[in-house]
Amino acid sequence: MTFRLGAVAAMLAFTLTGCGGDPRTSEVTLTVLAGNAEAHDGSRVATEGVVRHFDDPLHYWIEDEDLNRVELFPHETIAPHLGERVRVEGQFAFSPEAGRRLTLDSVDVLESRE
Repeated sequence: MTFRLGAVAAMLAFTLTGCGGDPRTSEVTLTVLAGNAEAHDGSRVATEGVVRHFDDPLHYWIEDEDLNRVELFPHETIAPHLGERVRVEGQFAFSPEAGRRLTLDSVDVLESRE
């Protein structure tokens, strides 16, 4: 009986969380985040793009082909992925003063630098 309850609990946990990732995370393109940032302020999002940076002042972001961008934090988490296409997940924030920001929970490399 204990084995069955454990198996049922494991199946239920898998069903609730899916195949990984947080079930409260929304898949959002950079185009949507750039065009409708206010709607996603304070939410968990996942998005994809190429990691870029600027030195003065130091900041990192991801961008798509249309140059839609979101700044990424913390820098030490994203810095090793400069030039790579990545999928990132984290907490999104928007304000007119600070712009679009994503505090990272995870980074997955989709394409390495050439």
